Amino acid sequence: MKFIPAGKPALTGRLRATYLIETRYPSEIAAAAMAGEQSSGTFRAIPGETPELLRRFGARVEFIEDVVEVDGEALPFSRSPKNAAAKPRRAKVGLSWNIENTGTVLASVWSTVLGNLFELHHFSAMRLLDVAFPDAFADAYPGPAFAVEGTRRLTGVEGRPLIGTIVKPSVGLTPEETATLADTLIAAGLDFIKDDELMGDPPHSPFEQRFEAVMAVIDRHADRTGRKVMYAANISGDIDAMRRQLDLIERRGGTCAMLVLNSVGLSGVVEMRRHSGVALHGHRAGWGLFSRSPDLGMSYIAYQKFWRLAGIDQMHVNGLSNKFCEPDGSVMASAHACLTPMFGRADRPDTVMPVFSSGQTAMQAGETYERLGSNDFIYCCGGGIMAHPGGPAAGVRSLHDAFEAAAAGIPARDHAATHPDLEAALRAFG
Repeated sequence: MKFIPAGKPALTGRLRATYLIETRYPSEIAAAAMAGEQSSGTFRAIPGETPELLRRFGARVEFIEDVVEVDGEALPFSRSPKNAAAKPRRAKVGLSWNIENTGTVLASVWSTVLGNLFELHHFSAMRLLDVAFPDAFADAYPGPAFAVEGTRRLTGVEGRPLIGTIVKPSVGLTPEETATLADTLIAAGLDFIKDDELMGDPPHSPFEQRFEAVMAVIDRHADRTGRKVMYAANISGDIDAMRRQLDLIERRGGTCAMLVLNSVGLSGVVEMRRHSGVALHGHRAGWGLFSRSPDLGMSYIAYQKFWRLAGIDQMHVNGLSNKFCEPDGSVMASAHACLTPMFGRADRPDTVMPVFSSGQTAMQAGETYERLGSNDFIYCCGGGIMAHPGGPAAGVRSLHDAFEAAAAGIPARDHAATHPDLEAALRAFG
């Protein structure tokens, strides 16, 4: 039997994934159920699953590391065998698949590592912790086209973090009102402005009119300063509309487009990367569906790898002391993951620029810089700029002061003694 069509080269390597599971079944049986469900098997042996096919296409259980016995089940509706253990146990399980199962198709990989596993009755917890792609994926997908170096080149910002903000109110502003706000923000000295993820192409602010109005402001300031502010305009929508909007952005001299990743999906991002000559800004709205429960979903470590392969250049990671529920350690782990190479190939850089946002001010700036150990990030502040007692320009200056202090190893409060905008920010936001 031929499994690979004539003319297509054989693919080698294995896709690998690591999970946290909770089950009353013996862990070997539970892991085998995972492997069978997500490859060649079903709930009963069937004639077509020959030993040859199973050896080639069946998922393998690579390891099981028993973690801990727990008092009760984390999630409802699991079922247990008659001789079930008195208490469920948690374990780490590693699975791998022949790359021939999926080819180099990200959508198929998503279905494989994140498919029906989460509904199997054996489990009262299931979480994808990590995924490792074979090298063939580095050749199959373009990956980020701009990332850190390209974003710096487009904005003309070197040697420090990029300072940005989000257009607020999120919805309701007309194109003219949006442009007026952009004028204020750019005059204050910002490097980066983005649409809110809720702003797309609504009747009260059609994309084409809004983008043209904002670009006119950007160009006017660029003529004055010699540096063009990056505007991440949200194009998330239907494929044809996104293509048209990307074409408009490029014709008009824009440098960035924003995609709401969970809304447009992997295939939407892949298509936009292939179509686009601008940086792609990835917003993770809806991420809490995957991350809020420690017993279900997946880690950001795994999540961000899919989008980097698909071609995203900048990835949201939340922020320290944020307005959401994510702890600071998780935020920093996400940011470090974005700056960690996936394949380690000099000819194929694949790191992306992390984007901090959510309640950020000069208060968190120094700690963000120090814990990341890098200035390669975008730091987005809304109220931290607009609500500064001295106005938006003072808000931007307070952030420059804070990052300057962090780079010099000076405590922000000491630096504030000779930098009044930083002092005002620490008083206002502390």
